[in-house]
Amino acid sequence: MKKILLIVPAILLSLNALAQVDVNGNQIDTTDIYKDRADSLSGTVFTARQNGTYISKFKDARVETISAAGLCKMACCNLAESFENSASVTVGYSDAVTGARQIRLLGLSGTYTQMLDENRPVMRGLSAPFGLSYVPGQWLESIQIAKGAASVINGVESMTGQINMEHRKPTDEKPLFLNFSIMDDTKMDFNIASSLQIDENWSTVLLGHVSGNAMGMDGNRDGFLDDPMQLQFNISNRWLYYTPDGIQVRFGVRAIRDSRRGGECVMKGKNYMTAGYDPDEFESSMGATPWGSRILNQSIDGYLKIGYPLDEDGCNSIALVMDYNYQNMNSHFGSTRYLAGQHSGWANLLYQFEAGESHKFTVGASTMLDFYNEDFFRKIGFSGLIPDAVFNGRTTLATAGLFGEYTYKYEDKLSLITGLRGEWYKPAVEGIKPIKNFRISPRMTLRYTPVEQIVLRANAGRGLRYSNPIIDNIGVLSTSRVFQGNFDDHILEDSWIFGGNATFYFPLGASDNAYVSVDYFRTQFVEQAVVDYENPAHTNSIDFYSLSSISNGRSFTDTYQLDFSCEPVERFTVTLTGRYSNAKMTLANRGLVEKPMTSRYKAVLNLQYALPLNKWIFDFTASLNGSSRVYEFMYNSQEAFNAAGPAKEIHQIKPHHGGFYSTPYPLLYAQVTKRFKGVDLYIGGENLTNFRQKQLVSGTKVDLSDPNSRLNPNLADFDASCVWGPIMGIKVYAGVRFTLWKTEK
Repeated sequence: MKKILLIVPAILLSLNALAQVDVNGNQIDTTDIYKDRADSLSGTVFTARQNGTYISKFKDARVETISAAGLCKMACCNLAESFENSASVTVGYSDAVTGARQIRLLGLSGTYTQMLDENRPVMRGLSAPFGLSYVPGQWLESIQIAKGAASVINGVESMTGQINMEHRKPTDEKPLFLNFSIMDDTKMDFNIASSLQIDENWSTVLLGHVSGNAMGMDGNRDGFLDDPMQLQFNISNRWLYYTPDGIQVRFGVRAIRDSRRGGECVMKGKNYMTAGYDPDEFESSMGATPWGSRILNQSIDGYLKIGYPLDEDGCNSIALVMDYNYQNMNSHFGSTRYLAGQHSGWANLLYQFEAGESHKFTVGASTMLDFYNEDFFRKIGFSGLIPDAVFNGRTTLATAGLFGEYTYKYEDKLSLITGLRGEWYKPAVEGIKPIKNFRISPRMTLRYTPVEQIVLRANAGRGLRYSNPIIDNIGVLSTSRVFQGNFDDHILEDSWIFGGNATFYFPLGASDNAYVSVDYFRTQFVEQAVVDYENPAHTNSIDFYSLSSISNGRSFTDTYQLDFSCEPVERFTVTLTGRYSNAKMTLANRGLVEKPMTSRYKAVLNLQYALPLNKWIFDFTASLNGSSRVYEFMYNSQEAFNAAGPAKEIHQIKPHHGGFYSTPYPLLYAQVTKRFKGVDLYIGGENLTNFRQKQLVSGTKVDLSDPNSRLNPNLADFDASCVWGPIMGIKVYAGVRFTLWKTEK
């Protein structure tokens, strides 16, 4: 590991690549959601305390911002770990084997949230399951969470909202930033960033990351690694070219290599534990050797942004944004293999003009292409060679469309944004006649400020996206359940989103901008890809079908949220957030039921206190995570687990109102930071309540008479995909951040 940490800086400094643009120094965004972020080649550095999480007062849409200070409140090794202070976003694991993290926004899976890298769509297709772990938290400057229907400019794949990531800029006044952290489970994380102003026109930022764990852990003693053995390399280089007359060219490249091995563990020496799974041995031994997963992800992506003002004041401008990504995923799960490659391209051409101070128009054209090459083979049991599921071939998913957006502003009191997008959807599979679809997607955002202390917002619109049944639900590969239905069918999902927000600001304590905010949002599906574990007609199976195939099929989610933030005394901030979700859907042969594995509520309390000049910073976060309806077979499996003896008595799943629900659980986080000149030392703990889901893997044992016998992966009830709570218990970490600031000559 030490050699790796020395190699990465050398690689970064030798990297020469193809990073971001807009027209007038602001990002391309006619919704004003992100336009406060502007780059400049020179500027003045101001030092001030910044709230870790806050609701932006002047944005047209309801935007929750996690600032640089918020990203330092926890270890935040990657993007998935940056949302623990937010009740809007819930983070969990897709399964107990791969370490893949998934988020939920407005009660729905993260696949329905559009992820943006400085307003470019990212984490699509094969990169979605692990994409959150490929964005180091210390690479980021801030994160913006916009709920509901957003602008039509970047497409309409967002069905619950958008999460936009702002990376460190080429123009930052930080020639060198280093971060190193280590956890008690031996996971290490190293980051480097260097922003360099080469001359008056050119600047660049180099970003590097390496992470991995030296040992495996099995804290719950179930014979499976809590986290996979992992090693990740991540390198990025971003460039900015800027001229005094407003021309901007931004381009960049990033490369990732991530290897993971999880599943049943074996001891290597006295204290060293590692994954015992080998796909070739597992196949040749007829499943008698340890079961697990082995995944290798490799990707490279690049982008180009060009902004050109057509007049001196920038009222008329044109911009071109292009993005390319290649993702290769080589994965094995027991006797299942999934080998896939994806080429994705996106292009967006925009023309923007303003008519006075109140009227702004944006028109444009865009296209998105996804080319998949997949080899999927799945065999359950070894009594014969007939596979349970198999497909091998190429798939092309293409969209092309035109869009227009109009923005009206009346002083600071009223803003109205209306957008319309017309798009052609063309799925095609080799040998099958393509189906063409044309869809119209309207969207609208309204902001009204009757008085300075009250902000009212509303938005509505349509969302459309192609589903990827296997990748969107990668946990299904960590089971031996039989696949039923169209698991290789890319259904065009269709939904309508609407909701609103009211925020009230008032003076309280040391702050003039304490606030209370109330939200309501609803997502209602017209068409949806359904992954069903509970079809009574197919025991021990997973059914894949469309919502429209069910008579009177419905799927909807209502989400209510309350936020409160204040500063009772100077340098002491209090943030309290609560969220409740009502999520229901129609399942075949069951009718309308509560969506499984979706927590009903979440409450978060965050306290932060800083000494003068921020020499010491103390952070504390407590969250209460509500119960989730779990699958019926999980309750039956737990009953068998409890019957093994009093020592195994857990009762984490209980029947309630005709269903089976997990128990609510609390989580506590704490961190102390000591700041010196250019150096921050921090130490902290996660999940200090030590709560964890006791039974992560279920199934029938090889030897029923032996309570210590391993589970039989050849039987169709073997399942490692049903995770509703924390996998690991208490985690303690320590780290150091070093910042070299630019000095004036």
